[in-house]
Order: sequence, then C-alpha cells, then structure tokens
Amino acid sequence: MAAADHVCAVRAHSYQNESYLHGFLGSVGDLQKAGVLQDVVLEVEGRRFPCHRLVLSAASPYFSAMFTSDMAESRQKTVVLQGLDAGMFEEILSYIYSGTLHVSLDKVQPLYQAADLLQLDYVTDTCSSYMVMNVECSVTTCVNLYDFADVFSVDIVQKQCQQWIARHFTEVASREEFCSLSVNQLTEIISHDELDVKEETTVWEAVVRWVQHSKEDRLHHLPSILPHIRFNLLTSDKTASILEHPLVRDPGSSEVITNVVQKVNSNLKPRLGMTTEMALLYRGPNELLFMNPREGKYISCSYKPEDLPAVSAMTVTSDNDIYILETKELENEDQVSLFRYNHAKNVWEHESMSSISKYPECYLKCCEEMLFEVDRTLYYLILQDEGPLALLQMRMYNQHTKQWQECSQLQFDRTLYYVATLSCGSHLYFIESDEVHRYDPSQDKWSLRTSPSLTFICTAVAIGTMIFCTDVDFSQTMVYDTESDQWQKLQSWSNPENFDVNVRPSLFVLDNQLHIWLTCTNDDDEEEDHVYVYDRLSDAWTDLKATLPDKEYYVHGRHCPVARMYLPYLKGRKMITSYGCKH
Repeated sequence: MAAADHVCAVRAHSYQNESYLHGFLGSVGDLQKAGVLQDVVLEVEGRRFPCHRLVLSAASPYFSAMFTSDMAESRQKTVVLQGLDAGMFEEILSYIYSGTLHVSLDKVQPLYQAADLLQLDYVTDTCSSYMVMNVECSVTTCVNLYDFADVFSVDIVQKQCQQWIARHFTEVASREEFCSLSVNQLTEIISHDELDVKEETTVWEAVVRWVQHSKEDRLHHLPSILPHIRFNLLTSDKTASILEHPLVRDPGSSEVITNVVQKVNSNLKPRLGMTTEMALLYRGPNELLFMNPREGKYISCSYKPEDLPAVSAMTVTSDNDIYILETKELENEDQVSLFRYNHAKNVWEHESMSSISKYPECYLKCCEEMLFEVDRTLYYLILQDEGPLALLQMRMYNQHTKQWQECSQLQFDRTLYYVATLSCGSHLYFIESDEVHRYDPSQDKWSLRTSPSLTFICTAVAIGTMIFCTDVDFSQTMVYDTESDQWQKLQSWSNPENFDVNVRPSLFVLDNQLHIWLTCTNDDDEEEDHVYVYDRLSDAWTDLKATLPDKEYYVHGRHCPVARMYLPYLKGRKMITSYGCKH
C-alpha cells in the first residue's frame, strides 16, 4: 500500500472542561441570588426559601426522592420542612449553591443534624472532621461533643472523645461535666485500657462522685458499673476500705455490691497510667532485662530454660502483646512456633495455631527471621542470603483462623549485608543502602521507594510517619518521611570518647523519643554500655549515663522492642534501680 493510502487507527478521547464545571456552579448560584427560574419554595420555621427543584435534587438524595416520586411535595409550590433549624438550612442552601461550607464550633452540631436529615454526606463528613479537630479545646467541649456523637452515632467523634477523656481522666473526673455523663458513657470510659491513672482507686473515687451527684437516681446502677473497676489491681487493704464505703454498705444494695467487689476479674489489664515503657534486652539465653534509663529502672527477669522460648524473632504489638517466634527442628524439619507473653503471670504461653514449617533453604543458607505487626496482623519474614542471591519471603498470620498465609516476596540479584525491616503505619518497609521497598497489605504488593544513600544500615525504628535509621558505627543517622518519600540526614555523633562500637547499635522509642543503645570499648579495653536520647529541636544526642548491671546484652532483630510493663507483675523478680541519671 502506498504511503499516501495508509489509514491511521484513530482512538477516541474524552475531555473535561474544568472551567465549565466551576463556571456552571457559579452560574447556578447567580440564578439563586437573582431569584430567577425558581420553581419551589421551601418553608422552614416560618421562613421562606425560593429554590430550584433540579438543583436540590442533584445535591441531595432527600430532595431527589421528594421531587421525582409520587409524593405530594413533588406537585406543591410550597413545601414545609419539619425538624430543621432555619438558620442551619440557610447554611445548607448556601453550600448547595456555592460548594462552600462555613463551620464553627457553635453551629457544627445543628449543621450536622440538618445535613444528616437531608442526606448530604460531604457536609456530615466535614462536620465530623471538624468536631474531631476540636475535641481537645476544653473539658466542656469534649463532653459536649461526646454527648452529641453518642446520640447521633458519630463513631469517629465518639472514639476521639473517649481517647481524650482517657488521657485526661483525672482532670475530667474532677469537673462538673463528668457528672452529666450517662451510665453507658461512664462505663465505656472506665472500661478503657488507656486511662492515664496511677492507681485504680482514682477510678473508684470518680464513680463514687458520679453516683453521689444524683444518688437517688443512680445508686441502682452501681452493680452494673463496678465490674468495670479493676479490683484485681488493688491491694487487699484498699479493697477492704472500699467494702466499708457508705455507698457499698447502703442497706438497699449492700449484699449485691459486696458480691460484685469480691468477685475479682483477674484478666483485667492495668491502665496505661500504671505502666512504664521498658526496652527489652537479653542477658543470656534465659534472662531478660527490662530497662527505662530515663527513669533509672532496670528489672532483670530470670526464667527456667523450658519457660523461655528460644528466640528467633520478637515483636510488641499495638495492643502491648509481646510475641516470640521460636524455630525448632522437629522430625528433620524446622518448625516455627509462636509464644505470647502473659503479663499478669510473667510467663510465655504457646499460641495455638496451625503448624508451619520454616521455608526450605534451597540454595540459600544464611537466614534472618523477623516478626512484625501491621494493623493487628502478624507477619513472619525470613531473609535468606547466600551470594550472589537474596530472597525475602513472608507469611501473614490470621488470628481468627489460626492459619498462616503466603504473601508476596522480594528477590535480589546480590548479597544483602546490611538491611533493616520494620512496620510503620499500615505498611512494612525493607530498607538497604540502594533500595527501599514498601509492602501494602491491602494489595499484597511491594513497591519501590527512595533509597537513603546510607551504607551499612543496621537498625531502624518508626515514630509516627517517620523512620529513623543508623549505620553500624553510629556515625550517620537518617530520617525518612514516609508520606513525602524523602530522606534527611541528622546530626552525626562525633564520638568524643573515641569509643569503638563493638556490638551492633539498636534504636528504640521511649516516651515518643528516639533512643539508641550500644556497647563500646574504651581506651582501657573495657566494654561499656551507653544509652543516648535524641532531641529533635537541638538535633543532638545526649548520653543518659545509664548504669546497666554488669553483664553482656544483645537483641534479636534490628531494634530493641519496647513494651508497657506493669511493675507489680514483676514482683518477686530481681529488680535493680539506679538513680541520679543525667538527662
């Protein structure tokens, strides 16, 4: 065929005129302001609002059903709307004709109510977000929003209010607004694990205050409230004191309440405010060290060999569950077992699950096992590395079915000497000097991200949406913003004492601050443990002058796991407390 006769395949295209879309809405708004082509009048609380049926129907399913069905309103020139505030309806109309919504704290609740009735999802969602943003304004605001969210089942606002009240429970419980809570709201709050209280008597005293505010109406609720108080965390003396309280000894309910108090539920967890964040280190195969250098607390726990699993990997979940992964050779095959720490008993319990075999080594022999949690799901990773190839394989543990499921893997055409793997937000990250891979559980897919250009990466931790990592000599520290996919170099440690780092550094996060533990050799050829804390404002590391007991320590994995520990549960174990830490 001659070139002139060649016929091109023509593909159709769709084009969107953005200026037309904005201009169209502006023109509709102008028609409303000018009072042109209006074909219906909406009456709210006696006020009349001329409108366009077409515009209302396009904006709201409520109006669409009203004007396009056989309802009487579809034929009426004037429609009276019930259950709406005229001022809020004016705001709603302004939004419908302009696309702009004005929200303030004094009108967000009636605005939400109006939008909820008229089925305007964007307005209700915007009002919900605005309420969440303003929960922390004051105790009065928080309790007021909590009441509203409870009535209208605005879950996102309810949860935010509960969390804020939990964090400020002592302050909230002392205020008059606390006594206005319903019995359901009260029990929801005092059931919260995150209450920031040092002693459970604080919760009991708050309940007493709530009941006495209207004793005649509320005393009969006490038997249903008391099971949510954690009497298992009280000493026998304090429990006895509660049993002598006038409310408990009230003739009308004494026997019932006494039975509830004495029926202790030993499974109830300690509150957040009663726990101390502790980093976990190993001191030999059967001993753990829990440490918080900032508070000068070091607790050593020894176990019988059969009571502490041989650790292949360890993780602490968002629910403060501590898991150990153990690999043992059974019947000529490596079997993987999962153990969970029972805080109350200070023992490790075997997690009932389907049997799982370790990945066959094939041609890859050097293995590193890892365990992480993402969105309350456990992931078991194993990095097999024998030059010139490397393979990262992964399984997901479904806690409902007790089954392990295969996940996507990563394959490399080179040996990986220094890497770091961790969870951050709703993703897993695999970091090495030349590549960063992010795993998305919702798609079971790995994707490439920006590399850090940091050699010899050995440890990494996450704080919020940021990932911090450092090298084997603690000479370079980098921070990665997972949202912007950008790396930034932090201040390097100058090593003023000329220490040689002879144990791989381990990062950890205590009280939302970055810490690092490392063992160095000084000029006298002696090993010394050091813990540094990082101050982001000054971009500098400070030596906490930690006084760890004189032993060798190590961690499993690329960072020190951190858990919230209730110190009385460790009673009977060897506890070493140091004072005078320099912060």
